[in-house]
Amino acid sequence: MTILRNISAITASLLIALPALASDTDHFKGKAANTLEQAVSNFSEYNQKLEEVLAGDLSPEAMHEVHQLTYTLENALQKLDDEIDELEETLEKVHKASEHADPDTVRSAGKEYLVNSRKIVK
Repeated sequence: MTILRNISAITASLLIALPALASDTDHFKGKAANTLEQAVSNFSEYNQKLEEVLAGDLSPEAMHEVHQLTYTLENALQKLDDEIDELEETLEKVHKASEHADPDTVRSAGKEYLVNSRKIVK
């Protein structure tokens, strides 16, 4: 009987705690990633945090933390996706300029591409 009471108590606690946790996160926005540098930094930092949480017990509190972490990771990934799209466009300018023997565009767009791509990979 004691085990059943403990299970009942735990279940009741979760039924009370989980809606409270969910209501706290309904409007959680995560850290903004307004620049490529912020996105890369947040991505790295929050991947590390996620890894640490996943290494432990996935308690209701841990699940809440994962839920919050994912907002920042999603923001970072969205910014990275946007920036990668821009990098692709810039690299395409370099590519086309090289086909048309346009050294000025190759040099300027190539430098722009390298500056921005190195924010992701050194």
